[in-house]
Amino acid sequence: MVRLLALIPLLIAIVFGAFFLWGLNPDRDPSELPSVLISQPAPAFDLPPVPGAGVPGLAQEDLADNDGAVVVNVFASWCVPCRAEHAVLTRFVDEEGVRLFGINYKDQPEDAVAWLENLGNPYERIGSDLDGRAGIEWGISGVPETFIVGSDGTVLFRYVGPVVGDEAVEEFGIALAQARAVPLQGEGS
Repeated sequence: MVRLLALIPLLIAIVFGAFFLWGLNPDRDPSELPSVLISQPAPAFDLPPVPGAGVPGLAQEDLADNDGAVVVNVFASWCVPCRAEHAVLTRFVDEEGVRLFGINYKDQPEDAVAWLENLGNPYERIGSDLDGRAGIEWGISGVPETFIVGSDGTVLFRYVGPVVGDEAVEEFGIALAQARAVPLQGEGS
């Protein structure tokens, strides 16, 4: 029995060492987090507008029955990476006609409005997720996170972190082009 107890620290060290080595694996991309939402309907949610933002709130039914894919961006005024990606998302709206919807995550309305007034508001709709419940339903791990939702309301793509830098913008642009190429329901059948 004493010998068995002496092995416990060794077993614990082996388990921690295995997790450490797994984390150092060069083939593993730590920013790539799987999402159970991919190929599933967007979660049920109904968020009120951010008071003073000048755009309507956001609900699940707003994501379906569109002429094409829409982008849902989860952001907050207190999020520094959100500020960095804001210009990129605005360019997608201005240059490519992307329909951008926002979920303002755990943010005070007056802070969100000041942030939008300072940077501009490219969002068609913004839902206020003050308590973070919608963020839980979407399975976000932090802000920013950006989703592409098909015209039928199905989540097609998830990008974790800010969409900044050539590689990120290219990856997001390819996913968006693929989502826009998917035929609308009833088309081509």
